[in-house]
Amino acid sequence: MKYSGWPESGELVVGDVDEITDFGVFVDLDEYENKRGLCHISEVASGWIKNVRDHVREGQTVVAKVLDVDEGSQQIDLSIKDVNEHQRKDKIQEWKNQQKADNWMEIAFGEDVDDERYSAVANAILAEFESLYEGFESAAIHGTEALGDVDLDDEEVQAIVQTARQNVSVPFVTVTGYVDIRCPTGDGVDSITEALQAAEGNGEVPEEIDLEVTYVGSPEYRIRVQAPDYKTAENALESAAGRARESIEAAGGTAEYHRERREDDE
Repeated sequence: MKYSGWPESGELVVGDVDEITDFGVFVDLDEYENKRGLCHISEVASGWIKNVRDHVREGQTVVAKVLDVDEGSQQIDLSIKDVNEHQRKDKIQEWKNQQKADNWMEIAFGEDVDDERYSAVANAILAEFESLYEGFESAAIHGTEALGDVDLDDEEVQAIVQTARQNVSVPFVTVTGYVDIRCPTGDGVDSITEALQAAEGNGEVPEEIDLEVTYVGSPEYRIRVQAPDYKTAENALESAAGRARESIEAAGGTAEYHRERREDDE
């Protein structure tokens, strides 16, 4: 999606070098419709410049800082030298994410989606998220709950969630803990089985969390949790161990939680 308006002074923009002259560089702005900026030779690079072509080439994608905007004269002044490497990398990644989100919008609503509907859906998402990419990423992780406050109908929400879960690569973290479960009662095996099912959440673990309990060696069981971030993963891990302890203690047994595997139990 390209913006129909104008960039603001101080904003970082992505563009392609369209023309190189003796006095500077013309840049087509990739994020704005029909907008072109000029980077004066003094703003291309630090120090004295003998030949602009030693620093940029036609067709090159650059990140520039907007110095001034004069809508009346249709002029946008840019600076390439005022953008450091860290800013450049962050802006390029943001731009790439924006392109991905544009593609996902076409997948969700069709390549021939009209501008009015596209804008309506995009603006609804942007009212709740910093970017379209963030909205799709959240939908991939949390499902329809992520879009609960977004002003979209059920069909639009489902289209976004389905597209997100099929196309968005979500970063996950994995944490592991162990619980030693013992039950000396006559029906101890059944009680331990129920404790393990409790640890797994009995089907009530949130969608964004993948939780698995596996047998290591009596009396030790491994709890593995995959979640979008460490805080969520750690909380889920401790909750799983807590459910196992509560269940087995109710049956007259014990459960001891620890983070490292005990080699003497092998």
